[in-house]
Amino acid sequence: MKGYDEALELVNKIKRSRDKYDLYKEELRPVANLKQMLEESAELFANRPCFWQKFKKNEPFTPITYSKVLRDVNSLGTALLSRGMGDKKIAVIGENCYYWALSYLTVTGGVGVVVPLDKELSASELRQLVEQSGVSCVIMGSKFRKMFREMLDDGVGKLEFLVDFWADRSEDNIFALTDLLTEGSNLLDMGDRRYLDREIDPEEMGVLLFTSGTTGVSKGVMLSQKNLCAEIMLDPLLIKYTKDDIFFSVLPLHHTYECTCGFLVSVYRGSSIGYCQGLKYIQKDLAELKPTIFCGVPLIFESFRKSILKNVRKQGKERMFNIAMRLNRAAGKVNLDFSDILLSKVREVFGGRLRLIVMGGAPVKPEILDFYNDLGITAIQGYGLTECSPLVAAIPPERKYFRKGSAGHILSQMEVRILDPNEEGIGEIILKGPNVMMGYYNDPEATGAALIDGWFHTGDLGYVDSEGYIYITGRSKNVIITKNGKNVYPEELENYLDESIFISESMVWADTDDGDNDSVIIATIRPDMEEVENYLGEDAKDPEAVRALIQSEVDRINDPQPLFKKIARVIIRNEEFEKSTTHKIKRHAEDNKRTE
Repeated sequence: MKGYDEALELVNKIKRSRDKYDLYKEELRPVANLKQMLEESAELFANRPCFWQKFKKNEPFTPITYSKVLRDVNSLGTALLSRGMGDKKIAVIGENCYYWALSYLTVTGGVGVVVPLDKELSASELRQLVEQSGVSCVIMGSKFRKMFREMLDDGVGKLEFLVDFWADRSEDNIFALTDLLTEGSNLLDMGDRRYLDREIDPEEMGVLLFTSGTTGVSKGVMLSQKNLCAEIMLDPLLIKYTKDDIFFSVLPLHHTYECTCGFLVSVYRGSSIGYCQGLKYIQKDLAELKPTIFCGVPLIFESFRKSILKNVRKQGKERMFNIAMRLNRAAGKVNLDFSDILLSKVREVFGGRLRLIVMGGAPVKPEILDFYNDLGITAIQGYGLTECSPLVAAIPPERKYFRKGSAGHILSQMEVRILDPNEEGIGEIILKGPNVMMGYYNDPEATGAALIDGWFHTGDLGYVDSEGYIYITGRSKNVIITKNGKNVYPEELENYLDESIFISESMVWADTDDGDNDSVIIATIRPDMEEVENYLGEDAKDPEAVRALIQSEVDRINDPQPLFKKIARVIIRNEEFEKSTTHKIKRHAEDNKRTE
């Protein structure tokens, strides 16, 4: 098998290592490609649930075993090959569900290159990506049927046919996924081994992912199966996953973070994944699935925190709750946990069994991590980029490994350097490792700028401590340079602002003062009106009273800052910021700089 000896060498190297951060290497096994990973997991965990899916709204979650997943993958793969899809690009788009995961595993298991598409993009953006990437088939949720049918009829790119997750029957060039499963299963029963015997080259592109950055420019990131398999083996060295864990999946699967850390790692470790039906069902699905691990962006967990605090306040139990949280925090410092006694009712919001929250995809406010850890649910953060498959660093869950303000400890077998550090030790973070991408699709110029002598230049600014913990201070393209050459990192000031209970979101940017062409630091702020109303009462209806409260918070934050870092002007906005599909504020959108 191509690549297996290299994967085995990596595992043996880790097992021989004395690195104290290779925490959970006992059950590490070598995988050269995703097909091998699934086949081994199906053998090791055959009758255990791999996925939990609601096929109809009012039905209970249905368990789908590892052995069934493997049979379905082989059936769908055989059907796709029989229809001429070998070595072609196949897009997957739709809601998080078993059929999305099945399609991904099938394509990477021996058909061609999988192209996960962002379901939040417009029809014109999706059309452009289908054409740009040369997609031949789209496997999709039913809501995208009309959109892609039009593309098929218009002869967009290389598009040949479509597959619908939920269709009852096939028609024209739109196939029901269940029909293809039946077709492939029949071919397997007749001895068709073209998919079963297909060899995978882990060095070739296996996944083509389009980034959705805050600048509106999408780049096609080429990941090999070698990249992904390295990530799948390295990730569980810092964070322990077991066959008894149930991952709760709510972040869209086209995100590399959710796809690798919440899906592929789970299949590798023999855990199971429960698919949330959508944000409005999140509470109901948590109660029913009772998951143990929840990966998501900070915004989700901030919403839960606000909801919990609101309910506690409504019930008049705020004082009692705060005492319980303080007691559990103090107990945690000596490795005790009183949360089952003091806070079990609150934890039932998450189903009652949640042991680990992993936050990523955006900067995390320290108070959010503190809140969940005080609640008795271990909350950690990670740092990653699509170009790194994606995880680069994570905080190990044991409290002795926590480092305030750090994005995490660098993954095993990865190297990190700080390029051209300033007097504070801050410079661009560059990375090297087996999980770093092949390059950008059909873009040698961008690839050459990002990958230099094997080192990936992240564009992120920060520093690394002596133990290998990474600290992020901002993005190089966002740095504000003052007239006297001082660097101001907007993200640093935003972190201070966002720690205020009266501030929901902020964006720090610079304008040029007409007088001396120096940069004037401006903060556009969206108040948290619920907290503002709790504090101001009826005065919250007065915009000037709200402005005065926010300005007082800015003044408090400004006070310890040197003159060049002080926020000179505040803009209040009441509407949401314009954001990317990964919920990051678009810094260069002019609308985000204006007032209401």
